[in-house]
Amino acid sequence: MINTLINIAEFNDTLLIQKYNENEDKSLVGELFKRYTDFVFLISMKYLKNEDRSKDAVMQIFEKLFTDLLKHKVENFKPWLHMVVRNHCLGLLRKDQSLKKNEITYKTELDFMEIEDDEHLISENKHEKNITNLGNALKQLKTEQKECVELFYIQEKSYNEITDLTGYPIKKVKSYIQNGKRNLKLILEKMVGAGLLIILYLLLKNWN
Repeated sequence: MINTLINIAEFNDTLLIQKYNENEDKSLVGELFKRYTDFVFLISMKYLKNEDRSKDAVMQIFEKLFTDLLKHKVENFKPWLHMVVRNHCLGLLRKDQSLKKNEITYKTELDFMEIEDDEHLISENKHEKNITNLGNALKQLKTEQKECVELFYIQEKSYNEITDLTGYPIKKVKSYIQNGKRNLKLILEKMVGAGLLIILYLLLKNWN
């Protein structure tokens, strides 16, 4: 400890640092703090543009001095302190930019997820609507055509299987399917327009 009878306020910066390196008396750094508080604050304000953050920076910087003055050989304290303050403030600003970038990235990801959810919902609604249109169109076919079209395209039955299930001759089965497909196309064109017709046809499996 420094002898209390010694007035450290009379020490110049170099002597304060020298004595601190010899005995690590924190009152010596406290004297530097008193001398340069306004200096550090003004530099911090220049970079941070915020009074509260600049006050916090002053405290953080002088806390660092307890270790930095022991690690570095400081011959001209004021220019060195200016560099320390600048680097500290720039570090804070870089951290701000990084956080802001992360926030933007996170928000973008959330927005993208919301868009995907909306598109998925729209897609599902369109699909359900197409299924409904197709079902309504099938109902308008003649019974034999509707039955054969559903068995062939939706249930993926062969001509022979349809013949076994319905009792219709195989030639009739082929005719019902062909005519049913043509009539279904005409019905769908009236219901939804030619632009959506392809989408509806894709709902029928193995479309030829």
